[in-house]
Amino acid sequence: MADLLEEASDVELARLAQQTNEKAFAEIVRRYSPRVFRVASRFFRQPSQVEDAAQETFLRAYTRLADFQGRGSLEGWLTRIATTICLNLLRSSQRQPEADTNTLPEAEGEWLDNYLAGISEERHRASEASREAADLADRVLSKLSAEDQLVLMLVDVDEMPIKDVADATGWSESNVKVQAFRARRRMRRAVERLVNARKAKRPANEVKG
Repeated sequence: MADLLEEASDVELARLAQQTNEKAFAEIVRRYSPRVFRVASRFFRQPSQVEDAAQETFLRAYTRLADFQGRGSLEGWLTRIATTICLNLLRSSQRQPEADTNTLPEAEGEWLDNYLAGISEERHRASEASREAADLADRVLSKLSAEDQLVLMLVDVDEMPIKDVADATGWSESNVKVQAFRARRRMRRAVERLVNARKAKRPANEVKG
């Protein structure tokens, strides 16, 4: 039976799982959990948050299997559910105060002063360059709206094609482009506010030097 399920198509697995075939749904989870976890890990760094998002995705998928008609891949359908779940979780976690430069570790502060240009539009390069840069980028990114975080993660960090982002989010391709443009602008402004606030707190002689 297990071998048959491993060879079953997406539509067959979904049909069997709808009939309360637990092994069929277990096969769906086995087959596509790596994809779901990759999606969740784009938005959350804490393993517990990634786990929660993945579990919520499969729970939502189980209750909505009847919606999957086989017109696309099951992987794509689950990706869209996972993206929606992550977006909702991001929205619910946004009741946080604005970033305070006083809370920045010294290493992050030095990087901010010296390499401002690298963070606003090339966060993935900053991540490769230094852990401090990546941590700071995440800190700034977390202050943006859930929609801004989503589009920056998918378009700029993960470098997904616009069409794939539209498929994953349910937005039109033109809306994805507009959202990405506006999100980049808002991120630049957020970084600039951090820099200006930090400079205002530094001694005058240090600023001049």
